[in-house]
Amino acid sequence: MRYGKTPIIFWPFVAIWNLIELIFKMTGRLVAALLGLVLMILGVALCFTVIGAIVGVPLAIFGFTMMIRGFF
Repeated sequence: MRYGKTPIIFWPFVAIWNLIELIFKMTGRLVAALLGLVLMILGVALCFTVIGAIVGVPLAIFGFTMMIRGFF
């Protein structure tokens, strides 16, 4: 909440803006976590083949880090 030097008359607009900002942040985190899960599953699936393991391991690691970033 950024109400520091905002005049009282603008507080409702600042509150609505902060609510929209919170919704966008939570949506972005959810998308990042879901995309990370999909990439991690795809990377693990690629690791079942020898040639796919070259791409699968970094993809699974990237998906895992994306999931961690989405949660925290």
